Formats: sequence, structure tokens, C-alpha cells
Amino acid sequence: MINFNGNIAQEDTILTQNRAFLYGDGIFETVKIINGKILFLEDHYFRLMASMRVVRMMIPMDFTMEYFEEQILNLVKEQGIASSARARITVFRNDGGLYLPKTNDISFLINATPIESVSYIINSNEYEVDLYKDFYVTKQLLSSLKTTNKMINVTGSIYAHENDLANCILLNDSKNVVEALQGNIFMLTGKKLITPPVSEGALNGIMRKQILAIAKKIEGIEVLEEIISPFDLQKADELFLTNVIMGIQPITKYRKKEFTTNLAHLLVQKLNESIAEN
Repeated sequence: MINFNGNIAQEDTILTQNRAFLYGDGIFETVKIINGKILFLEDHYFRLMASMRVVRMMIPMDFTMEYFEEQILNLVKEQGIASSARARITVFRNDGGLYLPKTNDISFLINATPIESVSYIINSNEYEVDLYKDFYVTKQLLSSLKTTNKMINVTGSIYAHENDLANCILLNDSKNVVEALQGNIFMLTGKKLITPPVSEGALNGIMRKQILAIAKKIEGIEVLEEIISPFDLQKADELFLTNVIMGIQPITKYRKKEFTTNLAHLLVQKLNESIAEN
């Protein structure tokens, strides 16, 4: 079941002319719905609008935040999963043209699946990562957008699977740390909590924004957006990843170094408290 341009249906779309399929000419947002509410709704909506402007997609006049919210919630309610779900809205330029599109008008597709946990919880299982060095993220604005061109994430995920890793860390063309395959990365060294700036090619993550705001309110923690080198990772006390669906995922091992998870647990607690208050 999908929501295609506002109509809930159970039909497949034809892909032979679809520009997202042919050229990666699409962007997307993945949201978490809890008790019939989209978490961080404004952040998701405004990031989507900003991304559409960057790639020169025409934003329909009726594509308001209320419309965005309504279309997602209509689908999860129809599926009976509004209490706890994840939904993805993919926006793509309409059919026509080769590299040069015939139109900048857009269509959208929403699909949703249930998730188990209502609150964010820490996954306490072993979570080992390593660097992925076959390909690099470029330091440019497009790298900070959630586009449908995610080949580095796909090939990196295959590499992680083949090497029994839970995830991989991506580097940019300056060989600095950017993010992980499925989320932004944070590093705690002493009392400094550091995450790479978006200018390094990092995704402008919604959960990244929430964690930065929450961490700045914790006494004794200095929050910084700074360049992280691969060598810095082995000197860290704690490493963790963030995205909207999982919340925070502690990294327990990078190469031979093992890490604590104390700050990650504290941040998840404060994150859940913040959501409950809003």
C-alpha cells in the first residue's frame, strides 16, 4: 500500500520513464510516527523544501507543512500503524527528458511500515565499525541532501556485511570522517562532543540537530562541529551514530579500540523526555 500523489493505492508504478529510477533525480525524507504524530515535523518539512529548491524542483502551491503531514498520517492510519511507524516520502521530477528534464514539476510517493518501539531505546548489542575507503563523499552541498542517489551507501553496506561489521564510517575526499552509512557520527573525547560540520559533506541530519541541541544543555559537555580525522576515532572515549528512526546507536568497537556508552544513554533519556514534553 502506498500514497501516490495523495491517492492511497495498492498498485505498482511504471518505472520505465521514472526519473528517480533512471537518473536518481529524487530526494526523500524518512520520518518516525509515534501515537499519530510525526516527530520533528517542522525540521523534516523545511529540510525537504530546502532540498527541492537546491535541485530546482518546482514546489506545488498546496505542498504546505499541513499537506505534508496529512498525506503521511492518512497512509499510516489507513494501514492501522499510526501508533508506531516509519514512513518515507520520495519526491521526484516528473517523467520526460534525458539528463535535461522536460519539466521541473514533481510527483511524490509515500510508503510506511510498522516499527516495534514507541520510545527511543539503546541497542546494547556489540556494534563494530570500520572505515569504508573504496569510495569517498565529496565536500559539496549535494552531499548534505537526502537524494535517491545513494550508491556509496549501498556498496558500503555490502562491504560491511561481507566483513561482519555492523556499519562503516565514510570519509570525504580530504580523507576526513564524514558520517556512517546510516547516520551522522558523534565523538566524545574527554568533555568535548564533536561531530563533523555539514560543510565536510555530512548529511544535514534531523536527529543530528536534536542531539546537538540537547547536548548543549548538559553541564560540563562542550559541543563542537569540527573536522574529525580517522586517527581521532581511536583516541575517543565514546562514539555513537544518530538517525531519526533508531535515535542513537553506540559504537562499541572500532578496530581494536572499545568504547564506553554512558553519554549515549544519557542523551537517549533526555531525547525521550524532550519528545514527551512536546
